[in-house]
Amino acid sequence: MKQVWITKAGGPDVLQVREHPDPIPKNGEVRVRVQASGINFADMLGRLGIDSAAPKAPYVPGYEVAGIVDAIGQGAVNVKEGDATLALTQFGGYSDVVCVPHKQAFKRLDWMPVTDGAAIPVAYLTAYQMLVVMGSLRPIDKVLIHAVAGDMGLAALDICRIIGAETYGTAAPEQHEFLQERGLDHPIDYQHYDYEQEVMALTKGKGVHIILDSLGGRHWQKNYRLLRPSGRLIYYGVSSMAPQLRRSWWSRMKTVLRVPFHTPLTLMKDNKAVMGVNLGHMWHEADMLGEWMAQITAWYDEALFRPPIDKIFKFEDAVLAHSYLQEGKSKGKVLLQP
Repeated sequence: MKQVWITKAGGPDVLQVREHPDPIPKNGEVRVRVQASGINFADMLGRLGIDSAAPKAPYVPGYEVAGIVDAIGQGAVNVKEGDATLALTQFGGYSDVVCVPHKQAFKRLDWMPVTDGAAIPVAYLTAYQMLVVMGSLRPIDKVLIHAVAGDMGLAALDICRIIGAETYGTAAPEQHEFLQERGLDHPIDYQHYDYEQEVMALTKGKGVHIILDSLGGRHWQKNYRLLRPSGRLIYYGVSSMAPQLRRSWWSRMKTVLRVPFHTPLTLMKDNKAVMGVNLGHMWHEADMLGEWMAQITAWYDEALFRPPIDKIFKFEDAVLAHSYLQEGKSKGKVLLQP
């Protein structure tokens, strides 16, 4: 099999394609012939050596794939060879063959393109957990989505549109037209304006009900202030720790020093909620993830959304793919194909 390895902590140039023997599925696993793999910002953090959940380099990154099941281990149920699948991988997704627990392999609709299948799992499950499960999203809610042009932001935007919530999103001005076509109600130019002032002006000083914060650092306190009473602030990323292609201990330290301290008494006084989401720590809740994926697949089947695919790179161009994503150039999902 062909794989993309992180050979050591560093910039995109540490990625390297290597060949290894095909794996054999263990008890309860299925083997997938991968046709497309999703790239996520967590892969960048792992490559930089600042993701505590990632294995020590060298290792194969990747959390999501789509392809065809070609072998089944004992104890794997409700799946057969030849099934079209999309799957969550606990690392190892940058491979053209991968074994996963059968509960992390979800049925892919026969007419769903493999690229859509690889673009859905991480972004849409995370957005669903944040908005529907933990955020209790309602049609009357106002939702602020940071980095809304990224794959996670666009997944959240799709779910808000399906539910009927009003959306505010921070993005570079050249992305605004694209985002409005995708259904964003209020694009906010964070490069030239203070988004806190813009949101307060748009909401007549009331703030918003839900904020999805992937930024961290100085934005933690700003977003807390933007919540109206009964509002929910949901942390799911810390992109401020990786503003450059290479590891920056100064950026990491500045972010750590800005971690907010929300006491129970403060939260009660303010009538606000602060939550955190990390799909990479949900492996023990495969049944729950399966329920969420069933609803996401139903929405896809009803043509209520299609994941936006920005660019597709070959395994041999993984260095270019990581550079493209980390430089903030993408409008949607970036994929790898063997």
